[in-house]
Amino acid sequence: MANADDRLLRVEEAAELLAVKPSTVRAWLLHRKLGRVRVGARAVRIRASEIERIISEGSIPALREG
Repeated sequence: MANADDRLLRVEEAAELLAVKPSTVRAWLLHRKLGRVRVGARAVRIRASEIERIISEGSIPALREG
């Protein structure tokens, strides 16, 4: 459950925090490696808590299994 003050980040903001390209974040979203929040027909945002979790765990979602 997210905090009431949990910010919603654009793909570009999340990519900057994770030190990856926005295309990488989009791929993670496509493969459901990151949680997302729909804010319109096409727009998605990522909760800041999701990014903080990834950073604190030191884990980067893998696109391929194996």
